[in-house]
Amino acid sequence: MLKSRIITALILIPIVIAALFMLPPLPFAIMIIAVSMLAAWEWGQFAGLSTPTQRVVLAILCGVGLAALYWPTYQSSLPLLAHPVVEGFLLASLGWWGLALIMVLFYPKSAQIWNKSYILRLLFGILTIVPFFWGMITLRQYGFEQNSYTGAWWLLYVMFLVWGADSGAYAFGKMFGKHKLAPKVSPGKTLEGLVGGLVTSALLAWLFSLYAPLNISLNTLLICSVIAVIASVLGDLTESMFKREAGIKDSGNLIPGHGGILDRIDSLTAAVPVFACLILLVFKG
Repeated sequence: MLKSRIITALILIPIVIAALFMLPPLPFAIMIIAVSMLAAWEWGQFAGLSTPTQRVVLAILCGVGLAALYWPTYQSSLPLLAHPVVEGFLLASLGWWGLALIMVLFYPKSAQIWNKSYILRLLFGILTIVPFFWGMITLRQYGFEQNSYTGAWWLLYVMFLVWGADSGAYAFGKMFGKHKLAPKVSPGKTLEGLVGGLVTSALLAWLFSLYAPLNISLNTLLICSVIAVIASVLGDLTESMFKREAGIKDSGNLIPGHGGILDRIDSLTAAVPVFACLILLVFKG
């Protein structure tokens, strides 16, 4: 298992970085739509869609819906954030992850409410996947007219931030972990691990502020980074909660050694839109 995880990571990481820096806006958007469709396919299990046909339909509807939302913004000469639908979904992500925090804190009692309605679970999927899509697009196209690589650096930073914080949390949790973070949702996570992840994220923010062309004050970057890391932990916990209710270990088996798409991007689905919302809407880039 560990060998396959390492091999897969060594293959995927260069591909992801190349896509960030080399793909123009439209092909990049098509790639993120494809990833979102795979995520929607897997979310069908959480929503209670029992047949592959139902999940395929959900994935297709997701792709068509995202394409329909994206195309007018691609053809427009206005900045992405000038479109209300983009700003609306990014702001909605803050509300959704606030609600998700309550659901996680009060699990399993909270599940007695939302797990009875597949409509609610589908809505939760929309609020997870669509803001993630817009967060990826807005960050990638940030400053594109002046420098086509600016947004790629921002996305690379968020990804390294989440991956680094996850590694730091794992290491600190293994060495010092005693107090469970959310034992009823994910027994392996500890408060000490969370602190380790936050320390790692602060170190990464400092390093990127020194050596990467992010053009932002360290204080602002630290604030946004810490909140994004907390959101990434919440994204992980939320997916674990949905998997626990669905009675499954992994969201899928598409990625050898890593499970499904949602298993790999669960933290990013929260961190990316929250970070984009803070950087672009709250602190105004």
